This record gives sequence, C-alpha cells and structure tokens, in this order.
Amino acid sequence: MAFAWRAANFSYLQYSQICAKAVRSALKQEQRLVAQKREEQGLKFAKWANGKQGELTAVAAEVPKSA
Repeated sequence: MAFAWRAANFSYLQYSQICAKAVRSALKQEQRLVAQKREEQGLKFAKWANGKQGELTAVAAEVPKSA
C-alpha cells in the first residue's frame, strides 16, 4: 500500500510543508503568531581562525519573499 502523499505525486518534504501550513492556519490568532515567528529563519556567519570562532555576523536580516 502506497502512502497517500506518494500516490498524489508529492515528495515527503512537500507533503510535510502542506501539513504544517494546514496546522498553522487552523490555530487561533495568538498561537498562529507564535508559530509564524518560529517559521522565520536567519543565517549567521563566523570566521574561524586558529581553532577559535570569530564574531557572528548576520548574512541577511530578512529574506525577501518572491512575488
């Protein structure tokens, strides 16, 4: 028996993203805001020299969403 997401021609990653979006949209407003904050991601960079980490620098404060 095949998984439903595989039968629908989705990868597991696509399936999990759809499920996460459905769960977030079902939340009450207050919990939805908390979940949206967890969804945000950032990238920091640190140069290592002589086995020690240098200063952390944010690569991009906010990733622009594609239109």
